[in-house]
Amino acid sequence: MADEQTGSDKIELATELTIAWLNNPNNRAPADDVPAFLQKMHATLVALSETPVAPAAAEETPDYTPAVTVRKSLASKAHIISLIDGKPYKTLRRHLSGHGLTPEQYRERYNLKADYPMVAEDYSNARREMAKSIGLGRKPGMTQAKAATGGPAAPKAPAKAGRPAKRKLGIAQAKAAAKDHLGDSTEG
Repeated sequence: MADEQTGSDKIELATELTIAWLNNPNNRAPADDVPAFLQKMHATLVALSETPVAPAAAEETPDYTPAVTVRKSLASKAHIISLIDGKPYKTLRRHLSGHGLTPEQYRERYNLKADYPMVAEDYSNARREMAKSIGLGRKPGMTQAKAATGGPAAPKAPAKAGRPAKRKLGIAQAKAAAKDHLGDSTEG
């Protein structure tokens, strides 16, 4: 009797699904195709109810065991030891991309804090000093001494391109220059 009840429930559900599908104005079907569609819907419902639902394999996250402890991975300032293979690296980014991971995924996989470093401390300091020595991080016109103290740079006069500007003379100087010029041209 239970089978008859579930069978009729499946028929009712298939009928309701078919009616809902036919009421959609985007679906057009001739009247001759409706019984075939109803049978197909019923067969699909029966197949779905008989098949046991297995948990998806994607939901299971594999348990990753680190090659070394987190404390040991950060024990040296010269390198960081990878939790994937236990080898030392100055920077982990390229190593992680070889394993198809981003730093965020790596931290999540091994339950690391968000501030877990991806670069060894000595390597980071060496890169910082090199950048400072070539002048990165300074504003244009700042000298190294001013950049080190954080003070403002002395303003430089902008270089002008082209012909130099004429010298402006006062009225008395202009009269004297004109007199000299005219006097020189009349003497000849």
